Order: sequence, then C-alpha cells, then structure tokens
Amino acid sequence: MTAPLLVQRPSKALLVGLVVSGILALVVLAVMLASGGPVGFGLSALLAVAPLPVLLGAVLSLDRLEPEPKLNLAFAFVWGAGVAIVLGIALTLLGQELFARAGLHSAVVDDVGTVLLAPVVEEALKGSALLLLLRRRGEIDGLTDGIVYASMAGLGFAAVENVGYYLLAFGEDGPGGAVQLFVLRGLIDPLGHPIYTSLVGVGVAYALTRRTAARYAAIPLGYLGAVFLHAFWNGAATVKSLPLLGTAYLVIMAVLVLLIVVTVVERRHLVAKMGLYLPRYRDTGLVTEADVRMLTTLQARKAARKQARRAGLGRAMSDYQQAATELTLLHLRAERQGMDPVRFAVERDAYLGAMAHARRW
Repeated sequence: MTAPLLVQRPSKALLVGLVVSGILALVVLAVMLASGGPVGFGLSALLAVAPLPVLLGAVLSLDRLEPEPKLNLAFAFVWGAGVAIVLGIALTLLGQELFARAGLHSAVVDDVGTVLLAPVVEEALKGSALLLLLRRRGEIDGLTDGIVYASMAGLGFAAVENVGYYLLAFGEDGPGGAVQLFVLRGLIDPLGHPIYTSLVGVGVAYALTRRTAARYAAIPLGYLGAVFLHAFWNGAATVKSLPLLGTAYLVIMAVLVLLIVVTVVERRHLVAKMGLYLPRYRDTGLVTEADVRMLTTLQARKAARKQARRAGLGRAMSDYQQAATELTLLHLRAERQGMDPVRFAVERDAYLGAMAHARRW
C-alpha cells in the first residue's frame, strides 16, 4: 500500500487481467445457470456466497496494519474466480483425457484428476495471481501480504467452484443434497483453497522480501506444500475414510494456525520497528511520543481514528497512520533488501509530506 504521494497507476496487465477474469467468471456462471436451471443455480449461488462476507473479513483482518490496494485485492479474487477456474477445468480435463487414452479405467482416471491433476493445476493457477503483482514489488512488503493476496485468489476460486459442486448435488439429491454438501464445504472446510494457496503466497513474499541466496527456492517449496495439502484433502475425501479425512482436516487446521502465527509475529515486528524508526523524525515536528504510542498498537490506532471521526477528521487520521506505517516499511525494505540512497530519500520525503499534509488538519 502506498502513501497518497506515491500512488502507482494500475498496470495495464493488472487491468486486463481483471477484466478478462471477470468476463470468464461470468461466462462460467452463465453456463451453470443454463445447465442447472434458475432454481438449482439460485440455491447453489446463495450457498456459495453466504459465507463469503465472513471469510473476506477474516482474511482482510490479517492486514489491518497496512491495508493492500482494493484494486489489487479485487484482481486476485477475480483471477481465482475466472482465469484459474476456466484453465483449471480445461487443463484437468485434458490431463484426464491423456490418462484415458493410456488405457486407464474411467474410475481411475477420475481419481487421478481429483487427487493429482486438480491440486497440481489449480495451485499453480491460483498462485499465478501473485505473478502479475511482481511488477509492483512495493505492494508486497512481507509474508502477510503474500498470504492475503493468495487467500483472495483462493476465495474467488472456491466461490465459483462451490456453485458448481452445489449444483451437481442439487441435480442428484435435490435441495437437501446441496445443503448437506454446503455443511462440509461451506461450514466445516470453508478455508481450504485459501489455506492451500497461502503457502504459495508465503513463498513468493519470502523471495521478494529477503536477500538470502536460496530465497527463490521458497516459491517452489510453497507450491509443493500447497499441492500436498490440496491432494491430501482430496485423497481423503475420495477414499471416504473418516480417520484419514479427520487427519487431513487437522493438518490443514495446523497450517492455518501457523499462518496466523506468521501474521501476528510479523505485525509485532512491524510495530517494534515503528518504535525504533519513527522517533528519528521528532525534529520534523511530524512525530511526537504520543504519536508513536498511538501508532504502535491496533487498539490505539482504532481509538484515534474514532476520535478523529467525531471531529470530522477521520480521513486525515487514517492518512497519517498509513503514511507513518509506509515510512516504517520503507526503512524495513532498505534494511532487508538494500536501496539506492536517492530513491530512499525521495520516497521518505514523500511519506513525510503526506504526514505533514494530514497533520495540518
């Protein structure tokens, strides 16, 4: 997220990807509507959308300290719902056709598609949403950003995929079948796709924000971890073994806890760095001891915005907090990755200017 004076224009690739993905998502949904009928499609779409507000809120809450640009988040979500869905279906079917031509039984081909091909193809496609964001490296400042973008792609993918699954269940067993499947996919395991793809996000973010020699190995490792989790869950569901399904669920939940721990640790690290870097700017008159105390806890930041809104200055306070956070992240990037002194000075002065503009109110 950039301060007002450093806002980047949306890249053409990002906008094209957003439009194309949106059109593809609408085409997929239109095909589902035509094949399943308005009643079945309506119920399926309702069940797929119902948990989305809570899930989106949970993902975005991870990034409250430094919110990502809405356009980037929308791109990741729609990429998962459009391009990843269409290519995922096409490539999985193509792979199954190749296995069928090799002489495998149809039941085996279906299992291979579910347990092997789908995880390999889908995790690559969902994770590729981050590749179009690589040209805007300043937007990925830490592992939390990778988790958030990957989770958005996973949520978009799951939303459209769930419509299809609920529609199939509706066709076989009526509304009861769709609701029963919703309990499993929408209530028990609603974060499957976001969790799988978050491992890819962690790998990409680590590669972008570290200077270690082996940092780029994090991307394939994250991808392999995502494929393993996805394949483990699909395999357990395919063999319909309750103990195996329970084990897979526990493993996925353990990964979820680990991802949350990563975001909490990173947030605390950022807060600690604020306490280190921001006091250096006391001489500018833009940062006081009270400001540092306010900026270094989420509760104090929220209280300050609430108080400012009462005076009609909520936007100014939000801008000040955001610019101060970005200034800290600038120091972190310079510390971890190195930065040209001239570029650092230009960006630093822009953030200080944004803080000064906000403080005038």
